[in-house]
Amino acid sequence: MMIKKVWAVFFSATGTTEKVVTKIAKTVAQSLGTEYGTYDFTLPEARAGNLKFNADDLVIFGTPVYAGRVPNVMLKYLAAIEGNDAIAVPVVLYGNRNYDDALIELRDILEKGKLHTVAAAAFIGEHSFSYTLAKNRPDDEDMKAAVDFAGKVSDKVKSITEISLEKPIDVKGIPDPYRGYYQPRDRKGTHIDIRKVKPLTNNDCIDCLICADVCPMGSISHENVREYIGICIKCGACIKKCPVQAKYYEDEGFLYHKYELEEEYTRRAEPELFL
Repeated sequence: MMIKKVWAVFFSATGTTEKVVTKIAKTVAQSLGTEYGTYDFTLPEARAGNLKFNADDLVIFGTPVYAGRVPNVMLKYLAAIEGNDAIAVPVVLYGNRNYDDALIELRDILEKGKLHTVAAAAFIGEHSFSYTLAKNRPDDEDMKAAVDFAGKVSDKVKSITEISLEKPIDVKGIPDPYRGYYQPRDRKGTHIDIRKVKPLTNNDCIDCLICADVCPMGSISHENVREYIGICIKCGACIKKCPVQAKYYEDEGFLYHKYELEEEYTRRAEPELFL
């Protein structure tokens, strides 16, 4: 079938999802000899209107994995997608633990929005809580896998003659109803609730306002960056993009969970591709 434009569409607070999705989309666009475009819906203003695509679009669609699922704060926005029979490739990025049901959930969201999924992938990115868990990933090996995957996606798209005959791509995960969100626990099995935990700000802060500008929820006040005017989703943007490392956590439960993840998931998880 004829593709006129390849889109890289993503939510990417710390840039890991963006890096993989744009590499895949650019490589596919080059292979197909088509136009390339991006849509970053990370910041609140980018989510003011609905996502709309055309039947001759190919959409590489990426989100991070939060607690084993698609970020729940994005679900209402994603439910309003107007796919118009475009082709889509769902991609999730997780922090070396597991992607659980995030990929199958994203696939289902796209299918319900009338995007036809023909391939899918789960990649690994440095964990939003940590500088050591999947440190510096996606790395060179991951990006090579992304390029190889893009080539296979291109070949598959070229072979499609009738999209209506295509079934949704088969991916790992439990179909709806999905498993519940991953819940951190201490060594006694007691649930650790970190939902209301927010980063603090130390005296190194230079009031550059970067943290307020990059917050995906618009929750950090521009008048006082120590003040929260909305929810914190623990995405890591304000911490990892601060030029002076002024943002930090001190909540004992959060820090325990962070250290537990760093100790338990030291193995190198590898990308999983579905074609």
